[in-house]
Amino acid sequence: MISVDEALAHLFDLVAPLECQLVPLRAGSGRILAKPVTAMRDQPPFAASAMDGYAVRRNDAGPGARLTVIGEAAAGHRFDGKVGKDQAVRIFTGAPLPKGADRVIIQEDVERDGSQIILGARIDEGPHVRPAAADFSAGTRMEAPRLLGPHEIALLASMNIAELPVTRMPQIAFIATGDELVMPGEDPAPDQIIASNGFGLAALVEAHGAHARLLPIARDSTESLEMAFDLAKGSDLIVTIGGASVGDHDLVGQVAQSLGMQRSFYKIAMRPGKPLMAGKIGGVPMVGLPGNPVSAMVCGHVFILPMIRAMLGLGAAPAPSFSATLGTDLPANGPRAHYMRATLLDGVATPATSQDSALLGVLARADILLMRPPYDEPKKAGDPVTCMRL
Repeated sequence: MISVDEALAHLFDLVAPLECQLVPLRAGSGRILAKPVTAMRDQPPFAASAMDGYAVRRNDAGPGARLTVIGEAAAGHRFDGKVGKDQAVRIFTGAPLPKGADRVIIQEDVERDGSQIILGARIDEGPHVRPAAADFSAGTRMEAPRLLGPHEIALLASMNIAELPVTRMPQIAFIATGDELVMPGEDPAPDQIIASNGFGLAALVEAHGAHARLLPIARDSTESLEMAFDLAKGSDLIVTIGGASVGDHDLVGQVAQSLGMQRSFYKIAMRPGKPLMAGKIGGVPMVGLPGNPVSAMVCGHVFILPMIRAMLGLGAAPAPSFSATLGTDLPANGPRAHYMRATLLDGVATPATSQDSALLGVLARADILLMRPPYDEPKKAGDPVTCMRL
């Protein structure tokens, strides 16, 4: 068995960043910016009013001053004249500041009298003007790689960028294996179970920037597995679920090797998830996950997601971790790294009472994995522990 870190190193050797493609701005959210982009214009492109009120010259803006209103400026409708001495322009938020003006008096500090305004005895300091290019200027860069969310999309739109160079989404083929499996909604026989792993893993990778291909269940026969691998062609990563152990009916490794798989490793010193294998088949990276539901999902977080990040150009690194305070005593750990389902509340990590790798209900109630290294000493409540988020 190899360590989790050694397994990750092998997995990163199997993948590389995917190519760049152009997509419309509207399709950019959730994608990874692959190349830097630069703003096409200043924002704002002109000095603009930050409030509704009157644009004036600063030197004329004394308490009690009487000014003549010579026009109006609104967003999208500038005033083309020039503000002179003792003059004002009615202005609304977002409108370009007229020439000659350098101050906006808010309307609450003004009394209107026909074509004139009278400033109040007390006016605020202002100036209520957004300078040109206060947000960014033409040529400002957004660096890559970068995950694009709603705020980035809004910024890119204001930069007048209509198309984005993003990393192509990895295509992940999932092959659930086993005669015991039936699809959700079907009527299972007494000795069958519902295939859940593929659906959970597909949802997991699609939430992190990949596209999932959920292939038909492969039965415990060479012919069925060969057909499944054939259907997986064209994917960037093949993930099998189950059949990777050493039982008489665990055929995934045998069939993969008969199809030319170059194995990188088999078995990891971790729980849940020990019977995990990886390599390349037909030049495509392949990972064989264990069939126990929790084992498959935990391995998805620990191994598959970091591989996807590497394929998206975000670097080869383990899943982010953080420190928390242990909420209960724990005995010494054994020879395998243990990824314990746990909950986090106010910085305190409390492991679930049962860590059975078949219990998806426990996983659904967890929001973190508490990570214990091999041969970790007994822990007391209040000790620091390392965790990763689910």
